Amino acid sequence: MTKRSAAFTSTSPDETAQLAIRLGRTLRAGDTLLLEGGIGAGKSHFARALILSRLPVPEDVPSPTFTIVQAYELPDCELWHADLYRLGDPDQIIELGLLDAFQNAICLVEWPDRLDDLAPPEALTIRLDDPDKTDKREISLTWTNPAWTDRVTEALA
Repeated sequence: MTKRSAAFTSTSPDETAQLAIRLGRTLRAGDTLLLEGGIGAGKSHFARALILSRLPVPEDVPSPTFTIVQAYELPDCELWHADLYRLGDPDQIIELGLLDAFQNAICLVEWPDRLDDLAPPEALTIRLDDPDKTDKREISLTWTNPAWTDRVTEALA
């Protein structure tokens, strides 16, 4: 499969949230977003905006830093938000049920490097960088599954 990529520069947290919302509209069960970037790059902000945009009734959307996984019921499927920063061993991913969720839910995964070779190959990788330590974010999206091409194009429009 050919690796494809796109880039977006966000000049504010609101622009980052709007990108997450637009992309979130295109997601369905079995889709996984791998959210990369350093501490404070905006991964949780992106995930929170996307989750809130999909919930039928607004609710608190905490970062799953300590719980590792937070699941939400959507009208059409579950949405799992995982923060793997504190994960000690990739085998814990199996115990958490994340491999099943990759097949049956929408999954947002922060710190996907902790997945090692368990990362779904058809996932969309979103890297958020904050090179100037401001509200500006350089956001790159990469994928190999052709199904992402139109959805990424739509979200970036």
